[in-house]
Amino acid sequence: MQFTHFDTDAFLRDYWQKKPLLIKNPWEAWSDPLEPDDLAGLSCEDGVESRLITHTDMDGGWNVENGPLPEDRFDQLGDENWTLLVQAVDHYVPEVSALIEPFRFIPNWRIDDVMVSFAAKGGGVGPHFDQYDVFLIQGTGQRRWQIGGACDSDSALLPHDDLRLLANFEASEEWICEPGDILYVPPGVAHEGTAVSEQCMTYSIGFRAPARSELIGYWADDLIADMKDDDRYTDPSLQAQNNPGEIRPEAIDALHKMILGKLADRDAFARWFGEYSSTPKYPDIDWRAQQSSGIDQLRAHLASGHPLHRNPASRFSFIRQSDKSIILFVDGESFPCTGHTAIFAEILCGRGQISLDPVLIESNDVMALITRLYIQGSLIFDLQD
Repeated sequence: MQFTHFDTDAFLRDYWQKKPLLIKNPWEAWSDPLEPDDLAGLSCEDGVESRLITHTDMDGGWNVENGPLPEDRFDQLGDENWTLLVQAVDHYVPEVSALIEPFRFIPNWRIDDVMVSFAAKGGGVGPHFDQYDVFLIQGTGQRRWQIGGACDSDSALLPHDDLRLLANFEASEEWICEPGDILYVPPGVAHEGTAVSEQCMTYSIGFRAPARSELIGYWADDLIADMKDDDRYTDPSLQAQNNPGEIRPEAIDALHKMILGKLADRDAFARWFGEYSSTPKYPDIDWRAQQSSGIDQLRAHLASGHPLHRNPASRFSFIRQSDKSIILFVDGESFPCTGHTAIFAEILCGRGQISLDPVLIESNDVMALITRLYIQGSLIFDLQD
């Protein structure tokens, strides 16, 4: 799916992380990439993250059930006030994964996943705010979106173990989204969506925004893992001081330098962040190819015109080191690339489907990288193409 009318530059300038925007059906031809029954089926599978949220108007109570859900649970729900949420549906349904492509003007490492919701009339998840940007694509049915003010960690929340619902929500704007419409909501903006039709599908493309505490914590953990126990503070020029209780400025300076010297290594941080940010959302899922293939077999597939596809569950990005050298990051691993391999790596990060030039197919280094990524499940062939 592609847009027919959407000004990317104007959006980034005027709205991205600034204010909400309702985008009226910008698609060439909108159609739902998923049926409600298929979404319900996913929520019943082991390993798929899902939630069922029900709301009772009589007492204002919210209830959350985590998947996998029993198949007969949906027969018990009735026709109103419930919502099914399934995370990372793009990992399992290529047609849902394709919804991300028009938003590739945002860097790969910022994209999280596509959550899909189905709501009966009156269904929703309550007034809340997110810590990340989100594009809310309306599918089947209609949903009323109400937009409130800016929120932060000090905003009052209702007491609930599983939901972060705002205690005080006042709407300043309201829209009814029709099929194909897109609502963009920046981080920290209060919003609430309620299904106004009997069936309502919404596709939420979410983006990652690492917290400072998260970056410092995980980066420090990675550094500590490689540190040696004998890397310690020394003071060979120590002089006697009047009061032994004082921690002298020169000691603080030396200790501070010990820490900053490691934290300030930009190249080491860049490599770590590339690996960290490309780690799959669900790293315990095994996507490896069921049948092993060697370089010659994969080269034959490519030469026959079969395109490579990125696994929708995999993450790809790169860091440029020079005009001829980059580091490719795929699923938490790094691959130094030069020459033809660097050319291939840039193509790989920029496209979801890749058909290679014969020069790249003949490169043993390129094919070795393709074979490695294919075996680990990051690249796949659709031999029916």
